[in-house]
Amino acid sequence: MDMGDAIITLPFKIVLQNIRKIDGGSGPARFRAMMSDGRHSMTCKSFMLCTQLNYMAEENTLAPHCICVIKRHVTNILKDGRRVVIILEIDVVKSADQVGGKIGEPVPYTEGQKQSVQPPQSNPAPRAPLHPQNSNNEANRTFHRDMGKKPFSNMPSTPGGGSKVVPIASLNPYQSKWTIRARITNKSSIRTWSNSRGDGKLFSMEIVDESGEIRVTGFNQEVDKFYELIEVGKVYYLSKASLKIANKQYTSVKNDYEMTLNGESTVIPCDDSGDVPMVQCDFIPIGDLEMREKDSVVDVIGVCKNVEEVTRLTTKTKREVSKRTLDLMDMSGKVVTVTLWGEEAEKFDGSGQPIVAIKGAKLSDFGGRSLSASFSSTLMVNPDLPEAYKLRAVPPEHGDFTHSHDPLHSGLHLEYKQTMLYSCRYDKEGHAMDGQSLTELRGGGGGGGSTNWKTLSDVKTEHLGHGEKADYYTCIATIVYIRKENCLYQACPSQDCNKKVVDQQNGMFRCEKCDKEFPNFKYRLILSANIADYGDNQWVTCFQESAESILGQNAAYLGQLKDSNEAAFDEVFQQANFNTFIFRSRVKMETYNDESRIKATVMEVKPVDHKEYSNRLIMNIRKLANQ
Repeated sequence: MDMGDAIITLPFKIVLQNIRKIDGGSGPARFRAMMSDGRHSMTCKSFMLCTQLNYMAEENTLAPHCICVIKRHVTNILKDGRRVVIILEIDVVKSADQVGGKIGEPVPYTEGQKQSVQPPQSNPAPRAPLHPQNSNNEANRTFHRDMGKKPFSNMPSTPGGGSKVVPIASLNPYQSKWTIRARITNKSSIRTWSNSRGDGKLFSMEIVDESGEIRVTGFNQEVDKFYELIEVGKVYYLSKASLKIANKQYTSVKNDYEMTLNGESTVIPCDDSGDVPMVQCDFIPIGDLEMREKDSVVDVIGVCKNVEEVTRLTTKTKREVSKRTLDLMDMSGKVVTVTLWGEEAEKFDGSGQPIVAIKGAKLSDFGGRSLSASFSSTLMVNPDLPEAYKLRAVPPEHGDFTHSHDPLHSGLHLEYKQTMLYSCRYDKEGHAMDGQSLTELRGGGGGGGSTNWKTLSDVKTEHLGHGEKADYYTCIATIVYIRKENCLYQACPSQDCNKKVVDQQNGMFRCEKCDKEFPNFKYRLILSANIADYGDNQWVTCFQESAESILGQNAAYLGQLKDSNEAAFDEVFQQANFNTFIFRSRVKMETYNDESRIKATVMEVKPVDHKEYSNRLIMNIRKLANQ
């Protein structure tokens, strides 16, 4: 074994002699290992698994006497001069059960000892060869080819250059000297606080290298020192920061630790940044959000189908905050509503149906399934990512992403672009489609399903409305019958009150809700209609706006007709029959007089856009044809 400063050359397969768990206290457990190559062994203090590989020890994949290949690692030198190898990637090529026991009689390795030293002649021969009889040079070439990455080397002449450049995945609180080279993927705005202990300010950022990612926070003086220096998308050398166990409540970054800048920390720009990745995302289909737990943190990407105007809210602490909602749709054909906050909400431009990627969005069950992009989330508009090209259905070399708002992705490597798939089932027609929504409709009329397309038979077979919460759906159906009896009632004339009034028989009308009497009233509509599609029919209730859309007349005019021209009044209802509309409805099980039944209420009625409807049918046919 050659114990170099930055890398260990292991030309052969090695044997795990023993593995031992170290209690991490409040943090994750750590595992130390003893390794041998059949001739020499290294103690348990020399090898340590990174926490991301803990599962291999916990699941007994790494068991004593198994044969392994270490594919990626880094060497740390402790204060007392001892070297510790942090294993970042390891493959088991032969399990402990297959090996069947100890191999050879390895002796402890002493630094400076040549690898050619043979074990004592009294030692029995190994039970099985660990490697073919090839030269060390050939084995070294094989090992470095397996690594697939150039080894981490000493840092150039920068402050803190005496420490080694190590991967983020190898960091832990027990290290004293290290430097990482990473790209800034997200930087928050400066936030302030004030409490009994005083005032202060802070900012946070997320950084990534080829091994992983980590969250970094700076307070007070470090805000003044580093905030303006740091640019999102740029690569920096970072050293001499503090490490502690990550508080998962405030971060979605996949790392057991987080970093805090202090007075000794250094952040140095790095010009050699080509091999540092732009961002690490684990996108999940929007359709899979229904199977995820509430409050899960997820990465999603989709086409921005709709975007609302910015609104202002006042929090419980009397602070105003900006809010904006948008709808994302992906290849699953599902749509989810995402809420943006603060500066992101104010500057977001959803024109042209851009591709939007969000890293670290929080999943909520409010209104079905919805997402919230918090201050710790990363929002990318038209990112230069392969998932974005697949959604746009154009080859990357022809992609129109020159107007990207996202500084993280200035361009994929040309050779990668040239290998991207051109074929994609989400074509230009798909951008004009409505997908199936996972989120209830925002605002207006008390909520409702956005575009959760169903047939009327689906509503019954899927038992919509039988749960604790109401269900919402959208369908295309035809009016087959309208009950005109009791379809109009006299309501309170107050602007914000629609309560039915009582005729006092003296020219005055009393509203019990307002506790007032009025000399007049206003007519309001409440229709009971039967609608049908090709598979089934359903009774629905339609209130003022939706009823007026169906009848084509307002309630005031209908009230006059009913009092003055009964024939004309009836004709309005006859003309409304057999017209087809898009119905957005709410269904919920209600109990009245100990009898439970499904009540369907129409939240919105719209005319059918036949071009859009045809495109949606084509989209559905393609999806079915590809199953």
